[in-house]
Amino acid sequence: MSRTPHHIRTTHPASRVAMRAVVPLAAVGLSLTIPAAAYADPGGTVYLAANSLPVVIANLQAWVMGILAALATLLLVLAGVYWATAGGDPSQVEKAKLALRNALVGYGLAVLAPILLQIIQGIVGG
Repeated sequence: MSRTPHHIRTTHPASRVAMRAVVPLAAVGLSLTIPAAAYADPGGTVYLAANSLPVVIANLQAWVMGILAALATLLLVLAGVYWATAGGDPSQVEKAKLALRNALVGYGLAVLAPILLQIIQGIVGG
């Protein structure tokens, strides 16, 4: 059985247990130093601002269009990189064509997103 040299010794298990207890206690202590006014009751009636369905649909439309356009742009850039680095390799050219096709589908879905969301809005009665 080999012994660990003095300069490489690991920390004692007790110190690890102590650190596991100190860190959460420090977090609790830090949270208690936040001013109590942050948790105070405003005293009046609190109204929760819930958006109407048309506003939710419009927000959803903007997010969906943005995400689809971003992904389609990424695929378009990847298609260009694949095509430029293909060097006549037929498998790389096919990979580039597939990425280009996926980018075009992504742009098509981004363009159709408002129409699809209008259909959803009509179904749910907004």
